[in-house]
Amino acid sequence: MAENPLTEPVIIWGAGAIGGTIGAYWARAGVPVLLVDRAADHVEACRTHGLRIEGPIETFTQAVSAVVPGELTGAYGRIILAVKAHQTADALVALKPHLRQDGYVLSAQNGLNEIAIAESIGSERTIGCFVNFGADWLEPGRILYGNRGAVVVGEIDGRTRDRTSKMFDLLKRFDPDVVLTEDIWSYLWGKLVYGAMLFGTALTADSMAANFVDPKRKPAWLVLGREVVSVAHARGVKPRGFGEFEPEAFAAGAPESDADRVIEWLADYTSKTAKTHSGIYRDLAVRRRKTEADAQIGIIGDLAREQGIPTPALDHLVTLIHEVEEGRRQLSFDTLNELIATCKTASTTVL
Repeated sequence: MAENPLTEPVIIWGAGAIGGTIGAYWARAGVPVLLVDRAADHVEACRTHGLRIEGPIETFTQAVSAVVPGELTGAYGRIILAVKAHQTADALVALKPHLRQDGYVLSAQNGLNEIAIAESIGSERTIGCFVNFGADWLEPGRILYGNRGAVVVGEIDGRTRDRTSKMFDLLKRFDPDVVLTEDIWSYLWGKLVYGAMLFGTALTADSMAANFVDPKRKPAWLVLGREVVSVAHARGVKPRGFGEFEPEAFAAGAPESDADRVIEWLADYTSKTAKTHSGIYRDLAVRRRKTEADAQIGIIGDLAREQGIPTPALDHLVTLIHEVEEGRRQLSFDTLNELIATCKTASTTVL
């Protein structure tokens, strides 16, 4: 039975920076929304006092229906999965009983989570989504919406369906510039090129802009970008970017001056947002919790090994992130310099 968009709520599983922001905007626009989140205090704030979205875009407070997973009953046709990438497997186990047989899960996450989702519930019930707006969960009931960014939706098999067009229209209630694509994988891989660099910036306490503007750190961004692009190409994907971030500038054989221009643009782009540090940095330095390193970056190394492609910089980056998580390294330039040294001696297969 198809969903009735006027009465059946869209389930947003994970009400943090991404899910909470989209949910608040949808609820304010009159879209029926039900947030599902493990943080009971956050859930209580959302459904009583309201979820406060604040920052340079606009500030408002919107009451949003919300439950913890154990309170959810029934089955639904549309579930937006917005948990951290490494929480995907557990979330899928919990949400499966609440997904109708004719329903689907849309991944509003960072990484290649569509692979795991499709393996769990079937590719025909999986929709991809690229999100790149800046937001941070601050405390129960508060989210910083730091800057607008690209939002792209598309089926993982490239065929636009009626449900895809309806979700596209729904996402317009959040971002009127949302893009409907037949090649969602190109956007997801493009985000990973940028994402790998953000993991690198999280090794220091410096802002994203300060990291990108420093020429001593350029070898890290250059080689990380080239490794991700090389794996994407091996899988038949040509990564797409956002704004003036062009992932193909890091392709093998591309002039280094092209990559220089992209890095310069990133320095400018990240200097103009209220979100000065990445979510990875916040996980390490503020919330002191496990990052998405394995699920976002580690998986690229795994896919690279299937193709026989070396990724020494990405592999070392994951190791360094884990050492910070475990308290064996500090966030500092010295830690980032360990990565820079690896990048300077990286295999010429990505240079």
